[in-house]
Amino acid sequence: MDWPVSVALAQAVPTLPTGKDLHYEPKFDGHRLVLWRDEETVRLQSRSGRDVTAVWMDLAIAGLQLPAGTILDGEGIVYVDGRVDFGAAQSRASSTPARARELAARWPAHLALFDILRHPVHGDVRGVPYVARRRFLEELLEGNGIGPPLQAVPTTTDVATARIWYESLHGIGIEGLVVKVGSSVYRGGSRQWRKVRHAETVDAAVVGYTGPAARPRHLAVRLPDGRTALSQTLTAPLSAQVAPRLVAAGRVRRARTRAGDAYSAAQVDLVVEVLAGTTRHAVVTVTRVR
Repeated sequence: MDWPVSVALAQAVPTLPTGKDLHYEPKFDGHRLVLWRDEETVRLQSRSGRDVTAVWMDLAIAGLQLPAGTILDGEGIVYVDGRVDFGAAQSRASSTPARARELAARWPAHLALFDILRHPVHGDVRGVPYVARRRFLEELLEGNGIGPPLQAVPTTTDVATARIWYESLHGIGIEGLVVKVGSSVYRGGSRQWRKVRHAETVDAAVVGYTGPAARPRHLAVRLPDGRTALSQTLTAPLSAQVAPRLVAAGRVRRARTRAGDAYSAAQVDLVVEVLAGTTRHAVVTVTRVR
């Protein structure tokens, strides 16, 4: 397996998915890390593929307990006063190596592990089902006597338990749930998983769209905090409902959100109700036209 590896991603959804063969995991708010245990050392890769070992050295040292040939996927998190603190993780990720050592002494990092990409015996396991990969992960950690700061995230197939997690763990910084299909393989770069975050309903002004005005794909909305963000893909009924207003707006200009997403900016008197992620992410799902 070549460095860096492409990681699997999750698609935001407004409600908790239910059905057969679904597995639910708490979603920790930190920095995505892939741990590579080589023959002589440990390297840590960011989601974008950068080598970030120097600022997560406490996790790299912990990873030396793993057998060579192991590659694990997880979230680098930091607890402050018993709560998962994204700001502390962000400070660590953006610090210099010297500053990272100071931060690690005060707030040690943890790696919340949720997948295994390479097993020291079975090799590349991205092509085997999630349930098998999960078993490999648990057996690997248990068999080598590995505990915190390296620890597998909890998982359940029981929807009632997942709902309890969703409601009760929010207070300690868990931002939602990730849902995976038990039979699914690991596909790097694909939004094959689903995630539901704690969210609130807010009104947002429509400032543009993507796709043709007669059949818009996404809306560009201005959120109450001033951010402009693209919505998730509109449902067919919502697209049909807003299309006449967008067509009537006439002339448009090209614009971009702060995140760099392009859209057609339009002057339109239109307000929509959205589910806006309460975390740092501008995850916006339109629920109805106001």
